Amino acid sequence: MLDIKFVRENPDIVKQNIKNKFQDRKLPLVDEVIELDAENRKIKQEVEVLRAERNKLSKQIGGLMAKGEKEEAEKIKAQIASEAARVDELSAREKDVEEKIKKIMMTIPNIIDPSVPIGKDDSENVEVQKFGEPVVPDFEIPYHTEIMEKFNGIDLDSARKVAGNGFYYLMGDVARLHSAVIAYARDFMIDRGFTYCVPPFMIRSDVVTGVMSFDEMDAMMYKIEGEDLYLIGTSEHSMIGKFIDTMNKEADLPYTLTSYSPCFRKEKGAHGIEERGVYRIHQFEKQEMIVVCKPEDSKMWFDKLWQNTVDLFRSLDIPVRTLECCSGDLADLKVKSVDVEAWSPRQKKYFEVGSCSNLGDAQARRLRIRVTGENGEKYFAHTLNNTVVAPPRMLIAFLENNLQADGSVRIPEVLRPYMGGKEFLGK
Repeated sequence: MLDIKFVRENPDIVKQNIKNKFQDRKLPLVDEVIELDAENRKIKQEVEVLRAERNKLSKQIGGLMAKGEKEEAEKIKAQIASEAARVDELSAREKDVEEKIKKIMMTIPNIIDPSVPIGKDDSENVEVQKFGEPVVPDFEIPYHTEIMEKFNGIDLDSARKVAGNGFYYLMGDVARLHSAVIAYARDFMIDRGFTYCVPPFMIRSDVVTGVMSFDEMDAMMYKIEGEDLYLIGTSEHSMIGKFIDTMNKEADLPYTLTSYSPCFRKEKGAHGIEERGVYRIHQFEKQEMIVVCKPEDSKMWFDKLWQNTVDLFRSLDIPVRTLECCSGDLADLKVKSVDVEAWSPRQKKYFEVGSCSNLGDAQARRLRIRVTGENGEKYFAHTLNNTVVAPPRMLIAFLENNLQADGSVRIPEVLRPYMGGKEFLGK
């Protein structure tokens, strides 16, 4: 969410940013919120004048009563009552106007970084860098669920009976592999100086609206019926929410956390064949990382975060690339975002396995995450997040890239301690 003062003083920049994100329908909101802001400031000014006048008149009543000038005192009382009614009227209007301002401000997108490429949707995202050499073996690689089924590692039919489409049972060595990847990712991030955290898996609505846009909320979140609680779509939401309504000492920054959690998502819309199996599902587990830092440090942390994911995948012998998200593919709160994509030997292309985002002070402004500098200055922190690993998609990349000609799957050396020393699945 932008600062209303910034919008007031830079309407052309805000409008151009909206155009760059191809959200022209929101352009009228800029003028509307500026008009509401002007009305709000006018109301506050009038209320301030009326209250000052009331205080002044109230002091006169005692003196008039002491002099026996009751009639004059009653006139002043009537004037005070009239002005009090006007203050109540203005206060009610002020509340209404501020609600409208807040609603609009939470809809106007954040200002994107100048380095973000301008494009309408994800088809115009830009490849930044490749890590590792993509390999296509000289034998056929089956669809990921077929690989899992050969190890008796997945049961989709039973899951459909129990919970419907978009769920699965992982079994045996495949289930163990899933847990091993999560445990390895946890230790990988701890070794990089992040504090491990297991957060609440449900959050209140004020946290939801603090960490994401209304469009994202509608597309992703499951609400608990009859309660002000939502199942988290990613632990980033819960971890950033940890700092709601806090005043933090600058010397304590940055906060660097890595968390494990299950995640729950609606995943609306039709999906193609490549998004079946365990690619796009309603429930999965994930290791996440977040940073709360000083504004001047957020660019540096952004580059560190996506590099962590690249390094983790490369340690598992999986080729990856980074993809710069274009303006039209950025969620409204994001300043800049890079996707990490893993190589699929079966499809002979890359697919998304994680996303790194810098949100500037947008989440901090919504959640009131403030910092006190050494000179006493108060400001909003910057927040960032990135996927360490989400095993369902990661398993696809892992199985395809480590599948051997005889149907076995090689276990990279770094993962073997988490798999009881096994070097292969299926041998």
